[in-house]
Amino acid sequence: MTGTEERQGGPGDWSGGQIAYYRARADEYDATYGTRMDMPRLAKALDLLPIGGDVLEIACGTGQWTRLLSRWSRSLTALDAAPEMLRRARDRMRGTETRFLEADVFGWESDRQYDTVFFAFWLSHVPPVEMEAFWNLLRWALVPGGRVVFLDDSPAKAEIEDRVEAAPVPTVHRTLSDGSRHMAVKVLRDSTELTSQLRGLGWDARVEVIDPFHLVGVARAKEGS
Repeated sequence: MTGTEERQGGPGDWSGGQIAYYRARADEYDATYGTRMDMPRLAKALDLLPIGGDVLEIACGTGQWTRLLSRWSRSLTALDAAPEMLRRARDRMRGTETRFLEADVFGWESDRQYDTVFFAFWLSHVPPVEMEAFWNLLRWALVPGGRVVFLDDSPAKAEIEDRVEAAPVPTVHRTLSDGSRHMAVKVLRDSTELTSQLRGLGWDARVEVIDPFHLVGVARAKEGS
C-alpha cells in the first residue's frame, strides 16, 4: 500500500486504526521527536510534577518519556499497543529494570497498582465515549492516594490539524514519510473544561496551560468515589 492510500482498521475501528498508525510510524517516530523545538521545555516541566514511587507509563512509544521518568521511579512499567514501538523503547532502556507490557489500554486490566500513572500526548487520543471507562481503569491502577500526571496538546493545535469529517469519533489524518495516510483519534480539550470533566468523574484535578500549545494535568481520585 503506497501513496495516499489510507491504512486503518475496519469501519468504525478507531482503536485498530490508531494502533496501525503507530506501528507504521515507529521507524520515524524518534526523528520527529528529534526535531521538536519544545521538547527541552516540556521535559523540564516534569521536574515540577509529582512523579515518583512505582510508576506506570501508558502509551510509552519508543521510550522518549520513559527515559526521563526513570529518574524519579522506584520501579517503572511502560505499556504500549505497538510492538514496533516497544522494541525501540526496550533498546532505549537497555540496562535498566524497566518492565514493558504490550497491550491496547482500552481492553487492558492492570495486574498491580502504582503510585503514579503518567502519559504524554495520550489523553487526546482517548475519544469522548471512552473517557469514563479510561479514568475508571486509572482509578483501579492506582494505590490509594496515587496520582495521574499527564502532558498533552492544547486546543491551539487545532489550527494545524487535518480533521476527518463525519468520523464516528474526533479524528485526524496523519501522513507518514512514505506517503501513506492514517487516521488517529485527536480530541483537543480545554484546560478548564477538562478539569471540570475530571472532577465530575470523581477526581480532584488541576489542569493548566503551560504554553500556548500544551497543557499539564495532575489528578487524584476522590475518597469514596
